[in-house]
Amino acid sequence: RLARVAAELRVPIVLMHNRGEARYTTLLPEILADLQRAIDRTLRAGVRWEDVVVDPLVMPIGAMGTAGRQVFRIVRRLREELGVNTTCGASNVSFGLPNRHGINAAFLTMAIGSGMTSAITNPLHTETMQAVMGADVMMGHDPDCMRWIRKYREVPAPGAAGTAEGAARGRREGGHRRRPTT
Repeated sequence: RLARVAAELRVPIVLMHNRGEARYTTLLPEILADLQRAIDRTLRAGVRWEDVVVDPLVMPIGAMGTAGRQVFRIVRRLREELGVNTTCGASNVSFGLPNRHGINAAFLTMAIGSGMTSAITNPLHTETMQAVMGADVMMGHDPDCMRWIRKYREVPAPGAAGTAEGAARGRREGGHRRRPTT
């Protein structure tokens, strides 16, 4: 039903592999089979291929020590074998742990390296956003590094040499630097 609505509106739809049940499987073949069936149904309902987005259901690493590796394997296979876009609730991986931003930043860079195409995350967490932008550079999504440079370029302090303000001040002061007084 939702797939038909998504197809009519031409909007993306997010699919998960839990079959609407409380049961969660960690077996990769079962997960991929469940997702393949969901993708097939969604495509038959008229959703465009590029509008299919799969959420591999990130589990907390504190509760399931292999959660990160499992997501990376699933995402890689989804990209390589099924060719679908992926997303996740990125902070789920760090639920219940201290210094969550550090874990989330590491998780996101590794997920991007595995082929994750989007994530639900807080854009106000500087550490996380730096990690994502850095991963984009490493993966070739920012090939000339211009997004990174625009965001993190060191801006000279007002009045410093090399700035228009500093040059104007130099002219006002006779074109020479003042010697520091002691």
